[in-house]
Parts: sequence; C-alpha cells; structure tokens
Amino acid sequence: MQRLFWICVAGATGTGVRYLIGLWANQRFEGAFPVGTLIVNLVGCFLITIVMQLSVSIASFSPGLRVVLTTGFMGGLTTYSAFNYETTKLWLDGTRRIALLNFGATTMGCLIAGLLGLMLARRWVGG
Repeated sequence: MQRLFWICVAGATGTGVRYLIGLWANQRFEGAFPVGTLIVNLVGCFLITIVMQLSVSIASFSPGLRVVLTTGFMGGLTTYSAFNYETTKLWLDGTRRIALLNFGATTMGCLIAGLLGLMLARRWVGG
C-alpha cells in the first residue's frame, strides 16, 4: 500500500509538471503546433531511459524507487494520449503538414532523447 501511495504522489507531481510546461509553452510559442506536448514527451523519453539504465546498473537502486519514478512521475508527465488526439485533430482539421511534422518530431525526437538518456546513464555508471 505504501508503494501505491508514492506512485500516486509521483504521478500527481508529474501531472502538475506537465500542466505547468503546457502553460509555459502556450505563452511562449504561438501557432497550431503542440509544443508543450512535444516537450514533455521528449523529456519523459530522456528521463525514463536514464532511470531504467541506472536501475539495472546500480545494485542499490531500489525497485520501489524505479517504479515510483517511471510508472508514477513519468506516467503523469508524458502525454502520448494527448499526442495522438492532437495529431489526429490536426489531420482531420486539414492541417496535415503540421500533423505530419508533429508525428515526425515526436517519434524521432523521443527516440533520440531516449538514446541520449541511455548514453548519459551508461556514462555515469559505465556499461
């Protein structure tokens, strides 16, 4: 029960961070492109690979902490459901170029962010 509590706290924190990034992005960037969603997906992909690599490389990295950070915080932070909705809406609204740009930037950007996170984590712990 205690693990569930911490997962929920971390999830709420991730959700709050996602909301604040969305507010900031909407004020900072104009246009139809969903910058806030892209940012949280890139950050989430980067962070989850760091946490997962560290959790398998460092014996003292607790499985409880790993699940709190990944399922909890990053589960609340990342927004693939919003990504899907926004991309579909852009497509259906006739802004297909922006929909394709969003799809490409998110999928390739998240892959690159994940690889960078993995490389950084491996540099920290060797491997």
